Amino acid sequence: MTEKRDGRWVAVALLWWVCFFNYADRQAIFSVFPLLSRDLHLGPYQLGFVGSAFMWMYAVTGPIAGRLCDRFSRKWIIVIALTLWSLVTGATAFVHTLTPLIVLRTLSGLGEAFYFPAALSLLADYHGPDTRSRALAFHQSGVYVGTVAGGGLAAWIAERSGWHQSFAFFGAGGLVLAVILALYLRQPHMRNTVKRMPETLNLEKQLFRLAQNQRAQLLVCIFIGANFVASCFLTWLPTFLYQRWHLNVASAGLQSTIYVQVASILGVLLGGVLADRMSRKRRGGRMRTQAIGLFVGAPFLLLFGGASALSLVIFALIGFGLAKGIYDSNIWASLYDTVSEEERGFAAGLMNSLGWIGGGLAPLYVAGLSKRLGMAHALGNTGWLYLLLGLLMALLASRFARFNQ
Repeated sequence: MTEKRDGRWVAVALLWWVCFFNYADRQAIFSVFPLLSRDLHLGPYQLGFVGSAFMWMYAVTGPIAGRLCDRFSRKWIIVIALTLWSLVTGATAFVHTLTPLIVLRTLSGLGEAFYFPAALSLLADYHGPDTRSRALAFHQSGVYVGTVAGGGLAAWIAERSGWHQSFAFFGAGGLVLAVILALYLRQPHMRNTVKRMPETLNLEKQLFRLAQNQRAQLLVCIFIGANFVASCFLTWLPTFLYQRWHLNVASAGLQSTIYVQVASILGVLLGGVLADRMSRKRRGGRMRTQAIGLFVGAPFLLLFGGASALSLVIFALIGFGLAKGIYDSNIWASLYDTVSEEERGFAAGLMNSLGWIGGGLAPLYVAGLSKRLGMAHALGNTGWLYLLLGLLMALLASRFARFNQ
């Protein structure tokens, strides 16, 4: 127990940086879409498929990743995964045609899919119910900082040195971090590891138990919808600002991420603290916190779709980012409230997988709907989906609290 307590925040800090590169590497390509379109002669649907290829491979690999992290050392799964996707990111610097770009994006999805199930399961072992939401929320903030770096820094490098250099920079940084993790990351020694092993080997039993868990199923459905909305903005917002408001590539890459992600950092930290307090008073507090985030985010998304001035667009993005952070802060903590300890890795991997199937449809959805309604309305109409998801989450929180009284 002493070892766990002494190292639990060190583990959060180290994994925060891995989370940073996980999202910086995936966001970097979206910020240079205008340059890829020009240099490789790619249309909207081709660019959309580049984004979807990553997400669909990420989705397919998720359950396998979750299962493996329940069986093997999560530390080494993280180190190997980071090394793989960093090598792939660096190799993207040498791409000159569409086909190898799609292949490398697919391989990047393969590598990155192994990170979150292993990292979240490891952090859940380090942190009990008293600190779990805060720990996972702080770790989640790495998503937002990494997205800003991937969007802003990659575009800035691309304008000055070419988009190829952006991928070389992030790939090299990830490889350095992999060495640091191999030396300093520790995995807590769980006394029940041997006892857990037979259940982790029984895939049919795990699937059956999750199939009977209606609360976990509804959390997954809500996550699919929320991830769809997030993927719409991650993929196309840089291009929207570049085309609609005539910003240069560097400015569009930065502004497409910084407002949403900085606000999300505040939201995720607020949501983590709020959820820990609410969950001590009543069961379902984490889910109630998520419902608040979805309800708050819906009107800001609708405002974005009808905004006639850049200042209103920015205001809407800040509001959406704050609300998104509140929801995101408890994605995994809420799931862990509904599944047993031995199912954490598999459940997180499956949830992540299904969520990115929905996310993989988002780039193509925006590419198609933009031709009829314009990109602003294609993005802004996702507010109606956020409202529906908020209603479902509030219902789930209420049922969860009554069931566990």
